[in-house]
Amino acid sequence: MAASKSSGPWTVTIIVLTFGLFAAALFFNGFTHDVLLEAGVFLVSVKLILMAKENSATEARIEKQLDEIKEMLAPKELSPKTNF
Repeated sequence: MAASKSSGPWTVTIIVLTFGLFAAALFFNGFTHDVLLEAGVFLVSVKLILMAKENSATEARIEKQLDEIKEMLAPKELSPKTNF
């Protein structure tokens, strides 16, 4: 599976860092009310990363469609038999 633009090293770093902070909060605070806040922050980070990946896929699809439109609108070369 080829890596897309949105799943670069910074994305992986953010996921690992956020998960590490979540695990540290569990270790230091235990299972208290604050763990819900930490879980929320982790889920928001993951959701933003997933949305970026979806936007990247949509962007690639739109660029492909625009290229196809450009090809259709480009002037065709006249054949040597046709003299207009």
